[in-house]
Amino acid sequence: MTRLHIPSTEQTPAASLPLLEAVNKQLGVVPNLMKVVGNSPAALEGYLSLNGALGKSKIGARTGERIALAIAEFNRCDYCLSAHTYLAANVAQLSAAEIEANRHGQSGDEKANAAVRFAVNVAQHRGHVSDEAVAAVKAAGFGDAEIIEIVSYVALNTLTNYVNSVVQTTIDFPLVTAYTA
Repeated sequence: MTRLHIPSTEQTPAASLPLLEAVNKQLGVVPNLMKVVGNSPAALEGYLSLNGALGKSKIGARTGERIALAIAEFNRCDYCLSAHTYLAANVAQLSAAEIEANRHGQSGDEKANAAVRFAVNVAQHRGHVSDEAVAAVKAAGFGDAEIIEIVSYVALNTLTNYVNSVVQTTIDFPLVTAYTA
């Protein structure tokens, strides 16, 4: 059971309705995460804006999904693990082996591996990464804009991980649970 209310359409703040309608048009469904964030039209608009902007990122949606999986596992967010495992397999077309590697903070793709490892490093050190960590991601071929995008994906996914952990959002994707520490 959730700790905060997941509003029905009738209970949703009026300013959130057009945003949630756009989500429904894009996905064919409104996930519980979006509904619960929709309790605050400002938070929903901010989340959707950053998510939409990152959809145009240089690092691409596939690497974004890889990062989402790594960060969800790091933060032990079952909702996001469930959602991003589904999206990684069905939208980004990542293999089961790749999804598993991502959950362990790695990737079978050499360049993506550098991005995922850097993302986990950012999360582990709360942004206070070493010069060596930045040099390693640059050596893998990531420029300044792409490094900012990686950090932005970490921030976006940390936001949703924290919301779902606080709220205990009802999972509306096939269940995937975090590994025990």
